[in-house]
Amino acid sequence: MTRSRAAIAVSCILGILALIGAGLWFGPMAVDWEAQRGRLASLAARELGRPVSLDGPVRLTLLPRPMVEASGVVVGGEAGGIGVTARALRLTLNLPALLLARLEPREVVLVGAEIRLPWPPGNAPALRPPPWLTGFAARIEDGRIVVGDTVLNDVAARLTAGGPLDAVRAEGRFAWRGQAMDFHAVVGRPGFDGIATLDLTLAAGGATGRARGVLVEDGGFEGRVEAFGPDLSALLPTPAMGFRANGRLTVSAELLAADDLTIDLGGAPARGALTLRLAPAPRLDVALSAARLDLDAWTAALRGAGRPLMPTAIDLSAEAASFRGITLRRLRGGIFREGERVTFSDVAAVLPGEMEIELAGASAGTRLELALRFAGPDLRATLASFGLPVEGVQPERLRATEGRARLVLEETQLAVPEMGATVDGARLTGGGVWRFGARPSLGIGVAIDMLDLDGLVPQWPDWPVAATKLGGADVNLRFAADALTLRGQRVERAAVDAALEGGRLAVRRLSGRAAGADLAFSGTATLAATPRFSDLSLEVVASSARGLFDLLPPGWQPEAGLAEQPLALRVAGGGPAEALALRAEGELAELRIESQATLDTGARRVQGALTLRHPGAPRLLSALWQGRDMSWVGEGSFSLITSLLVGPAGATAENFELVAGLLRTRGALTLALGAERPRLAGRLTSERLPLPDPPWRSTEPLGLAALGGIDAEIALAAQRIEMPDLPPIEDAKAALRLTGGTLDITGLEARVSGGALGGEVSIATPPGAAPRARLSLRLSGASVTGPLLGLPIDVTSGLTEAELALEAEGHSPAALAASLSGSLRLGVRDGALAGLDLSALQAAAGVVEPEPGLRRALDGGVTGFERLDLAAAIDGGVARIAQAALAGPAGPAAASGQVDLARGTLDVAITARPGAAEAPEVALRLQGLLADPQRVVELADWARWRAMQQ
Repeated sequence: MTRSRAAIAVSCILGILALIGAGLWFGPMAVDWEAQRGRLASLAARELGRPVSLDGPVRLTLLPRPMVEASGVVVGGEAGGIGVTARALRLTLNLPALLLARLEPREVVLVGAEIRLPWPPGNAPALRPPPWLTGFAARIEDGRIVVGDTVLNDVAARLTAGGPLDAVRAEGRFAWRGQAMDFHAVVGRPGFDGIATLDLTLAAGGATGRARGVLVEDGGFEGRVEAFGPDLSALLPTPAMGFRANGRLTVSAELLAADDLTIDLGGAPARGALTLRLAPAPRLDVALSAARLDLDAWTAALRGAGRPLMPTAIDLSAEAASFRGITLRRLRGGIFREGERVTFSDVAAVLPGEMEIELAGASAGTRLELALRFAGPDLRATLASFGLPVEGVQPERLRATEGRARLVLEETQLAVPEMGATVDGARLTGGGVWRFGARPSLGIGVAIDMLDLDGLVPQWPDWPVAATKLGGADVNLRFAADALTLRGQRVERAAVDAALEGGRLAVRRLSGRAAGADLAFSGTATLAATPRFSDLSLEVVASSARGLFDLLPPGWQPEAGLAEQPLALRVAGGGPAEALALRAEGELAELRIESQATLDTGARRVQGALTLRHPGAPRLLSALWQGRDMSWVGEGSFSLITSLLVGPAGATAENFELVAGLLRTRGALTLALGAERPRLAGRLTSERLPLPDPPWRSTEPLGLAALGGIDAEIALAAQRIEMPDLPPIEDAKAALRLTGGTLDITGLEARVSGGALGGEVSIATPPGAAPRARLSLRLSGASVTGPLLGLPIDVTSGLTEAELALEAEGHSPAALAASLSGSLRLGVRDGALAGLDLSALQAAAGVVEPEPGLRRALDGGVTGFERLDLAAAIDGGVARIAQAALAGPAGPAAASGQVDLARGTLDVAITARPGAAEAPEVALRLQGLLADPQRVVELADWARWRAMQQ
């Protein structure tokens, strides 16, 4: 009974407890929480220290732990404070307190929360944990935090707070600009001095950053910052490199500054500072000073960077920097970027060659405009560092340089609208445009006052190499120079207008004034292994050709008479390089030039026809050899028609025809080069060959020294050779040979007045000595039909035999005549002697008054003879008669004396015996000038003898 009562009592107690438990369990659930919205909001505001509004449904869950869940939650919202909105708020409550109708939160979970933190904060307490945040934990899921203009997405974090003296800890992760980051923050409770500690650690991409310091009472943060990681490019638009930095960090409501930074970038030490200005508008200032920078890597990284979050200024300096293989020294400068605009200020560096550059400018959209200044003592070294070819430039060229330019960089091009510079004392101005793309394009316009190309232009490469280098780009060039020099020749008003496009080089105009002539050239060429030219045109116009002829070698320059004449030359053509067809026309005063030729540029060979015409041959030859009488060629026109082949091995003139007055010559000549001396070979045949009277007494040098510069072997032939006061020479032929400065004419055969003429001529020009000449002639069977020697006493008819051997030495005709030596033998049969009458002399001897008749006989007339023999020895230019005898029907006669060939004088006596055999001789003495001697009749001995006979 007792046991039953006890069981019943226990059951009752358990039932009461179950009822109490059920009441406690179901009691809160039975409460209408919607009706408690305002009470819950007030309780939450009191506990959180922030205004709370609940706009969505509210429900309670007791298992597995008591939790109030609401939607449309807004925490805070006061001006300048922290604001929180969320899709859902789960608040874990203290169960005993809940049973006592109290809300004691232990953990908060914000789902889809957006937390807005004011920045800059109004005061320091805004950065510190509130006093009520104790024994509290909060989590954020799928949320985001907005700090000023900065948005952190995909926030998952946990916030815990211990007792009133414990620090508040927050840890989790978020994403910023696509970069996932882990964070851990510890905010200490403020002490009696109002100072709270802050320890913040961020980790992203293998890099870690940590800030340690205090939150000061009057607002802000002071402490140290440290950051390190294996790859800075995972965080910032920089090259891939390990990094480490530490320094001082200061944060205020308006400023975040990290200064006195010690930095290690990929093993390179650096120092720097970073300042984030928050008011009046956000701005980031960065200062970096490094020992060495790789600008290529930094430039590539910055190009790939997007638009900055705020205006950013970078003050950069480095003792050395590398850019595209070029080492820059003392690099410094400022870069400011705001939105799409970038401003460069005070950028300076020293390039190789001690070239100092300074630039400043700004961008507008995709356009960057810069002002550049440069100066240096060695432009050559600067250009070489950029890989430009300067090997062929003389060492003293491209040195001192200074100038300035305006650069405009856009997405598709780099332009230089203005440029002014001084290079080696020459002033140049102009501009250019470089357009980027698969096929780049370059446009240049340059004007220069004076340009010396000698020693400046490197050797032009072979055409295939040049075509390959030029074929990958398009170029438009305009160049002008007040004056330039090339190979010592001055060119004034030089201008070039050319374009290279699509592998086609077009020279629209190349002009200038050189050597007193105006030059203009135009044409096009295709850039291929074998180029093709078209529309080639060259014009040369000069009021006087003197300047152009001065460009020829000294021995090729004509006399002033022709050189001073006006010149006009036009050349046109086109075709492939191996068969370039050219047509040339020109006038030099009355001389007209015409030519059609084919040029093989690869073989450097030209083949074609040349025609020269002039209406007056004597005038043309007198202009070529001014001061000389060229009337001996006879009246008539001049023409030269020939086929030419000119190449590196030499030149050939085939089947040329030369007409000059009475001169008619044809033949073929070949000039071979490449040996010790050029060699000329061929044949010359003249139908009619007039020759001038030799200038025996001229003191002008003969120019025989030029014979040492060439060898020759030519076959000579002439149907008729004409010389003044001499009978014509017909059917002449000989062989000309010139070797080592010695000219030999051998095998001379000809006909003179029906007789045979033979002989040899030799002229030697030994180095350092006067030329020596030898002449040997033989004449047999020649019929004399006129004066033979052109003397006052001369043979006018007869059958002649003669031998002449002469030697001479000297540079001029007068010197040769003065040194003339040799011998002369002359024999004439059955002839007549003009200048005296021996028959009249004999007849006068028998009259009563003989003297008048004798004088008349010795003063003129003609004497027939059977034979005349003359022998003379020549020495020092004087011919002395060794033997002179005349035999004929009128009796014998003899002669003695001498003829000075060098001076043109004579002293000769002709004697005869008129009358009886025992009578003395009479004499006719010729004295004075050879051309007009004085005739002295000597009759005194004969007159005394005659008087004695009476």
